[in-house]
Amino acid sequence: MSQLPLHGRTVIEIASFVAGPSAGMALAQLGADVVRVDPLGGAADVNRWPVSADGTSIYWASLNRGKQSVELDLRSEAGRGLVRRMLAVPGPGHGILIDNQPHQDWLSEEALATVRPDLIHVHIEGHRGGRPAVDYTVNAEVGIPLVTGPVGMTEPVNHVLPAWDLLCGMTAVSAVLAALLRRDETGEGSRVDIALGDIALAGVANLGWFTEAAGGVERPRNGNGIYGSYGDSFATADGGHVVVVALTPSQWRSLVAMTGSAQAVEALATNVKVDFEHDEAARYVHREALAEIFAPWFAARDRATAEAELTAARVLSAPYRDFREAAALGGGPLVALDQPGIGEVVSAESPMRWHGQPLRNAPATTRGASTYDVLRALAGVDEAEYASLLDAGVILA
Repeated sequence: MSQLPLHGRTVIEIASFVAGPSAGMALAQLGADVVRVDPLGGAADVNRWPVSADGTSIYWASLNRGKQSVELDLRSEAGRGLVRRMLAVPGPGHGILIDNQPHQDWLSEEALATVRPDLIHVHIEGHRGGRPAVDYTVNAEVGIPLVTGPVGMTEPVNHVLPAWDLLCGMTAVSAVLAALLRRDETGEGSRVDIALGDIALAGVANLGWFTEAAGGVERPRNGNGIYGSYGDSFATADGGHVVVVALTPSQWRSLVAMTGSAQAVEALATNVKVDFEHDEAARYVHREALAEIFAPWFAARDRATAEAELTAARVLSAPYRDFREAAALGGGPLVALDQPGIGEVVSAESPMRWHGQPLRNAPATTRGASTYDVLRALAGVDEAEYASLLDAGVILA
């Protein structure tokens, strides 16, 4: 592919943690020149775990791959003025901002109205109106921790993956792309506000879970089961575990045949008067009895053997792996990347493959390393002004 899809577009990102930086990284992988602007010394995520042996944040480096890095005194009018100058650069490829800065009047729609009439500004916030939130708090508010965990457990269980943050980041990418299309067609800018809390509420609502609850149905905890369908985890002879899922009749037939359970499953179906092959809900309702039928097959094999036989029989399944094993196996978008300041890291190319080819995957720039070049190129800062900014403490040497 001769040219990446967003070649020639420049995005200014003033964001930290997951949602905003993941959006910027995705846009960078698509070919945009993304400039991350941090306060002097870095934002609140500068040292976030996981970290390398010397304390360098692998987290920060991973979410800021392929970006240029600028540090400014964003509390000063001079620092804010430099951001406005970068946003005001003329041309169809400029005037794009992603931020998640709370209660910053200088980044309000009114304050930026004179910077560039066709500015594209995507603002990420916790809740509508600016009340703060992070993935783990909005997850609690929409009910997920109370249906997560072992059967019979009464305490909430937080989800480890910041799923709402990641979805919010991709929603921000969609907003930028839609706003670019709109600007190309109409010449008009866009202000898009995305609340993390809204992402969580919309996600749960779109799955029908709120409607079910409003109708009086109390969803139980299912452990490793899949609500409304058949899925379960099974222990193997060597202490490993395998997850098996049967959503469709063909998947169900494969599982029953593979485990040699046809006679026992048919006897259970006759006894409880259901058709397991064609009734997905019936498999869920009788999941415990079905698990007793399938469990001996797994208990008689080590995990590797079970995995191989299940794969050969086209049963929808997977072994439970820890992070180290999954990283060692690699595959898909995973690649080794030399990250300055850390060394070799397990990185990921964009999951999108354009015409069979991977997109750009570059390491993160050392924090603040792009300040000089970016200010010259985008803000029109000459040597004299640069020296003045250094003397005033607006930038660091």
